Amino acid sequence: MPQRRVTPRATSAETVLAYALDPLSGAFTATEAIEATGLTRSTVLAACTELVRLGWLRDLDDARAAGEYRKGRPARRYELVAEAGVVVGVDAGQHRVTALVADLRGTVLARTEGGLGESGLDVRVRLRVTTETIAAALAAADVDPARVLVTVVGIPAPVDAVGASPRDGGFWDSMNPGFADVVAHGVVVVENDANAAALAERPSSGDASFAALLSGERFGAGLVVDGVLLRGARGGAGELRVLDLVEGVSSSNGIGRTARELVRDARAEGRIDPSSLLGGDEEPGAEAVFAAAALLDPVALEVVDRLGDRLARVCVLLASLLDIDRVVVAGAIADAAAPVIERAREHLATGEYDPTPEVVASRLGGDVVVLGAVARALDLVRADPLAFPLPEKRSTIPV
Repeated sequence: MPQRRVTPRATSAETVLAYALDPLSGAFTATEAIEATGLTRSTVLAACTELVRLGWLRDLDDARAAGEYRKGRPARRYELVAEAGVVVGVDAGQHRVTALVADLRGTVLARTEGGLGESGLDVRVRLRVTTETIAAALAAADVDPARVLVTVVGIPAPVDAVGASPRDGGFWDSMNPGFADVVAHGVVVVENDANAAALAERPSSGDASFAALLSGERFGAGLVVDGVLLRGARGGAGELRVLDLVEGVSSSNGIGRTARELVRDARAEGRIDPSSLLGGDEEPGAEAVFAAAALLDPVALEVVDRLGDRLARVCVLLASLLDIDRVVVAGAIADAAAPVIERAREHLATGEYDPTPEVVASRLGGDVVVLGAVARALDLVRADPLAFPLPEKRSTIPV
C-alpha cells in the first residue's frame, strides 16, 4: 500500500484514520500504520488512542494473543469500527426507488425497493416513496437514523456541483425536486445516475478511461477520463440528447425502449409470424426479443442487428470525443443485451470506425446506480471523516 504522508492540513489522527478507512486496510498494528503513514511511533499510538476514544477505532487483542507474533514486545492492534456509522445509497429512478444501507467498509446491511408506477413525475409521490424506502432500509438493517453519515440520491437528470439540475420545466424538475429538504439523514447529496454508475464500475475498469452507459429506457453516460469523473459546469457531461443528431441513432432512447419500438413497427407492417415469441397480443420486452433472436426469429434477428449497429455508433461517438478505452453497457438491461453487445463488437471490428473502444457488459445489473451512490457516499466520508460526527460522540469530535 502506498505510504500516506502527512500534509500541512492533515492532523495525525486524520492521517491514521484515512489509512484505517482505506478499502485495502484491515486490522493493523502500530508498526503497519507507521510504515503506511510515515508518522513516528509515539504519534501513531497517540492518534490511535484518540480515535479509539472518538469511536472510529477499537483495540484488539495484541498480535501475540492473536497468534501473529512470537518474540519481543507484543504489538498493539487496531481496526476500524465499521459499524460506527453507515451510509445510504439511493437510486431514485422514474418508476422505482431502491435504497441500500452500508457500513463504513461498504458491506451492504439492507436493501429495499419502492414502486412509483406511473406516478414518478408527481413530486409529492416521488419524495414520499423515496423517504419511505430509505426508512424501510434503515429498519431492515436495524440501524438508528442518527448513525447515517451521508445519503446519496442518484437521479436521471444532470446534476451540478451543488446538487442542482438545470431547470427545464418538466422531466428534470420532477426528477430533482429537492431531496435534501425531506431526506434528513446525515449529509444529503444528489448525484446523476450515470455518474453513480461510473463510480460503481471503477473497480472493474482499473486505470482505463471509460464510459458507463446506462442503456435501458434511455442512453446516459458517466464518463471517467484519466481517472477523473467528468461533470461539466452544469453537470451535463454524459447527457446524450446530442444523439438526436447522430446518423443511424437519431435519439437517446436506450436498448430496451428501442427494441420495443422496432417490434411495434414490425407488427404494424405485418411482418411478425403469429407463432413466434413476438406474435402475442402484448408488447414483448427486450428480453423476449433477444430470446426470439436466439431461436433465429427473423424479425428479432433484424432488431438485434439494428440495435448492435446503433450501439456501435454511440460507442464510436464517445470514443472519438473523449479517447476512452472502453464502454461498459450498464443497467438492468446489460445481461439480456449480450447479443446486442456482441453485434456491436462485430460492427466495430469491420474497420470502418476509429477509434474502437472495448465494449463490455456490466456485472452489477440493475443495482449499478444504487451501488454507485454508496460508493460516492463512502468517498465523501473517506475524504474528510472527522467532519462527520459519530452519533455517540457529537460533543467531542471537531467539525
